[in-house]
Amino acid sequence: MSAIWAEGLTKHFDEVRAVDGIDLDIAPGTIFGFLGQNGSGKTTTIRMLTTLLRPTAGRARVDGLDILADARAVRRQIGVALQEAGLDDVQTGRELLTLQARLFGLGGSAGRQRVQELFGIVDLEDAADRAIGTYSGGMKRRLDLAAALVHRPGILFLDEPTTGLDPVSREGIWRYVTRLSEEDGITVFLTTQYLEEADRLAHDLAIIDEGRIIARGSPAEMKARIGTDVVTVQIEAPDALGRAAEVAAAVEAVERVQVADGAAVVYVPDGARAVARIVLALDEAGIEVGDVAISRPSLDDVFLEATGHHLQVEEPQPAEGGAA
Repeated sequence: MSAIWAEGLTKHFDEVRAVDGIDLDIAPGTIFGFLGQNGSGKTTTIRMLTTLLRPTAGRARVDGLDILADARAVRRQIGVALQEAGLDDVQTGRELLTLQARLFGLGGSAGRQRVQELFGIVDLEDAADRAIGTYSGGMKRRLDLAAALVHRPGILFLDEPTTGLDPVSREGIWRYVTRLSEEDGITVFLTTQYLEEADRLAHDLAIIDEGRIIARGSPAEMKARIGTDVVTVQIEAPDALGRAAEVAAAVEAVERVQVADGAAVVYVPDGARAVARIVLALDEAGIEVGDVAISRPSLDDVFLEATGHHLQVEEPQPAEGGAA
């Protein structure tokens, strides 16, 4: 049985097709990455799957339970940490987790034991009795993650859990998510706009753009499908980009060329050998070349090939005191 399954899942807001008929089939124990820009439909999808938003059309099951007919049961089976953590700055961390435990019927010694166990999992033992308002941004994200785990859910939904955090905090969250998958067998549905996060964490990955899934597979499979090296040639004159793409496409062994962010992105086997031919052809055509880079395919290249543009990350200011 799939941990998460959807067919034709759709959400429209008036004329806006926020999610436009997506299909999902996610195996138990998987870290599933849902990669896309802000506004691509990631959060709308996660809100439908967690029963917080009613779909316009389509069907979905979470842990075998229908998200409409069995919404209450779904909510008891899942853990959810949304992008904006709803934490009370006056409460202590222990008070928050104790309340969460009681809401799921864990009181007395069992509740106290679970709360202490969670503080250990997210490395917050020393801060357990401090007011949440004194926590750093990274600590608040880890506390929110602990709150989502109180009732030992088999499926965990994380909506952009590291957005706005500094690199140290981000690395800490990655470590906890990996541990939950490897040691506890939890299925994780993780939305992200970070290419590195998707590459590092996801066993299975889908790219969503304008409400539609446009690529699917493991990060390694996706990159392997590119099948070539990637030569990125910055073109000095913006109005020469189209001509540059035509010239580069005519170079021997070049398979395809895309234009993005002021550069001709050339897909060619053995890029180290081909780069001289490409630059020479552009020079002979009177096209001024800037920086040139050669790389193996990355998820950014996968995203570019699938969408025609690079993934644009909208990065808020790091959460105050964002250290993990």
